[in-house]
Amino acid sequence: MRLLVVEDEAAIADFLERGLAAEGYEVTVAADGLEGERLALADGFDLVVLDRMLPGREGIEVLGAIRDAKPALPVIVLTAKGEVADRVEGLDRGATDYVTKPFAFPELLARVRARLRQPGGEAPTVLEAAGMRLDLLARRVERDGASVRLPEREAELLAYLMRRPGQVCTRAEILAAVWRYDHDPGTNIVQVYIGYLRRRLGRLGVPAPIETVRAAGYRLVDT
Repeated sequence: MRLLVVEDEAAIADFLERGLAAEGYEVTVAADGLEGERLALADGFDLVVLDRMLPGREGIEVLGAIRDAKPALPVIVLTAKGEVADRVEGLDRGATDYVTKPFAFPELLARVRARLRQPGGEAPTVLEAAGMRLDLLARRVERDGASVRLPEREAELLAYLMRRPGQVCTRAEILAAVWRYDHDPGTNIVQVYIGYLRRRLGRLGVPAPIETVRAAGYRLVDT
């Protein structure tokens, strides 16, 4: 597996390169955002470890370029900015995972393995449920002849529901699966993003097929 590490702090970059190489990965290091973006878009990497604060080009901008060109490429963002709002912004911009500095290498390694793991072979890239078809790579959903391109996090949320049609998905389950929170941070982000999806998927006289189950969560239903 080929990994790209984009990190301007030499000590951290060297630490990551040595540690990941010792685990059997082929590691390439870029020290600024411009070089990191060029390599990520040009070469066949399997995963990118991307620092958020970079010279030349901000990591969040590099992330956007990667998402536009390679939607399926896993990107783990490293950052010293650990506030909930910063994590949410990073995830909303397309980060596959988010690790706050300082971090323990075994945890980062576990996250790398998890993002590279493909149990049972290739995962499906197209989902169909409740009269919709979702292309995960293009992040495009089709319903009633209309096609809508979704932002990264909305696509992940819809995919989570589409994999469980008719099943009640709790707010805590959605937070853990889509935003990778292992606890409830007291945010209404699930409710907000469900609202975004309903507005995108709804048609005149035909509401979006997402039902609120009072005091329980949300469920994808046939309409």
